[in-house]
Amino acid sequence: CLRGGCLTGPNHSGVMLHGFLSYLAKTIIQEKKYTVFGYKGKQVRDNIHSFDVVRLMEEIYKHPPCGEVYNLGGGRENSISVIEAIDKIETLTGKRAIHDYNEQHRAGDHICYISDLTKVKSRFKNWQVSISLDQILEEIIDSSMQALKNK
Repeated sequence: CLRGGCLTGPNHSGVMLHGFLSYLAKTIIQEKKYTVFGYKGKQVRDNIHSFDVVRLMEEIYKHPPCGEVYNLGGGRENSISVIEAIDKIETLTGKRAIHDYNEQHRAGDHICYISDLTKVKSRFKNWQVSISLDQILEEIIDSSMQALKNK
């Protein structure tokens, strides 16, 4: 069983309440409004590229464990808050985000979620997160810009 955090990538179809990186990039690129829900935008998520998810699935297929549960996410290296993501995407796109703030946080929202990858890394020695947060953002932005051009 894989307990996934924020699984993402260039083809992630993020929406307002799910897939914040892809949704945020899309709204900034399309010059639409993004709403930050609660915690002053300081909520942190770790992000893992779909490529790294599939690579782990391949390792599990090759060396199947029995009855195990593993956390899966980007870890501390690939973590970012909502306000940090806004700044970073603005820098990468050259566009200013149009955003507002709703003090009410999403029901069940965590302030900080960073996956502990200790167990999965110790069991699957050939696996590690290989795609950085910066690479993830660049791919999401490129994909979102291409989709906008194709409309």
